[in-house]
Amino acid sequence: MLGKLSWQQVRGGLCVVLLSVVSACSQEAADLSDSDIGAGENTPAAPVPQVPDAAFIHKNALVIDAHADIEIPGKYSRYVGDDGLSQVAPDKMQAGGVDAVVMAIAVGPGPRDEAGYEEARLRADEELAAALALAADPVNNTVIATDADAVLAAQAAGQSALILGFQNARILGREVSALDEFYAAGVRVFALTHMGHNDFADSSRPVFIGETGSYEVNEEHGGLSNLGRAAVLRINELGGVIDVSQLSKAATLEVLSLSSAPVIASHSNVQALSNVRRNRSDEEIQAIAAGGGTVHISAFRGYLFDSNDAKLDADIRTARRVAGIAEDYDYPFELYWEIDDSQIQQTYLTTISDLLGPGRVDDMIAHIDYVVNLVGIEHVGIGNDFNHGSGIAGYNDASEAQTVTEALLQAGYSENDIYQLWGQNFLRVMRAAQQGKPPSV
Repeated sequence: MLGKLSWQQVRGGLCVVLLSVVSACSQEAADLSDSDIGAGENTPAAPVPQVPDAAFIHKNALVIDAHADIEIPGKYSRYVGDDGLSQVAPDKMQAGGVDAVVMAIAVGPGPRDEAGYEEARLRADEELAAALALAADPVNNTVIATDADAVLAAQAAGQSALILGFQNARILGREVSALDEFYAAGVRVFALTHMGHNDFADSSRPVFIGETGSYEVNEEHGGLSNLGRAAVLRINELGGVIDVSQLSKAATLEVLSLSSAPVIASHSNVQALSNVRRNRSDEEIQAIAAGGGTVHISAFRGYLFDSNDAKLDADIRTARRVAGIAEDYDYPFELYWEIDDSQIQQTYLTTISDLLGPGRVDDMIAHIDYVVNLVGIEHVGIGNDFNHGSGIAGYNDASEAQTVTEALLQAGYSENDIYQLWGQNFLRVMRAAQQGKPPSV
């Protein structure tokens, strides 16, 4: 049909015909209707639809990073970017097209007594204040989002959104009711453990006790304690999202048996590919998916490395012996904090870093592929653990998030797949948790 051709093509064809058969050309020109060639000679041809590229998809996606730690301005941190600033600073989020980040109020292991609980709460309050101050500064064009609609509204307004998270119930001491205080302050994602067991649950990462030269027991509660079970029910009642990253396998499965809402693993990779206890087993991934939840893959090379590489394993063990720490390890950097000599510690960290290499976005994609093939695209997301050691070549902070979109396209994921992975799946879980709470909360 001539209607499929541009006007220039039609005009050129008519001229050729004129040179040979003038009458035929005149008849054909008379037969051409406005609908065939447009309203007039100067009307441009309709643009040919193009396959969306990575930049188009990334710009139109709701990009959510399901986990990052909070940096406190002015305080030393070994985990910030080369510029000394947070890996998810607002300007980096905006540069990378990241619409929202779950910023976790997190503390590490410590004494489980009144002094220890007080110290943990003070640290948590300081981190909460830092996040609120960041959002309050108009220069940052950032808001605290407390529900799914607020996340979407921020995106529509061109603002960055912070979703407040919580990690380690040691912050609560032994008071389940303290959850309400954090919810009232805007926290919406709750993880019961970090490294080390607490009074609520067992961690996937038992603490090494320097004084005894051994780890704490693998399981203290066999999953959740009574406090932990009560916390799960209360988080459901509040409408918060439960995060099972860092929980032991038994605790994760118990949470899934108790929770009335879908849960997430906000920064957990695949144990079958990288045999680290903090990563999730097939059984856990399938159980999370069965409950409607999501597993968020992290750009953390210490949890992406190939644990089946015998030479790499041998080299890591040699480096650990040289550094004077236990040869057996769960993940390669483990126990660097137990090395007292700062020079030996730095040498060890550099050695392990060199052995692992810079990490690759393709490694992330391999873990995403695994979960997609196991449970489906609707149960996968991205959560990087930035500001706590995460970052790989090409994706060292939020400003480089489009690199992941490009890699997903190259791996064969569709535009809709990428929209689900980057934000829609997380938002679905957040909305389901919110809708499950009683009207009175």
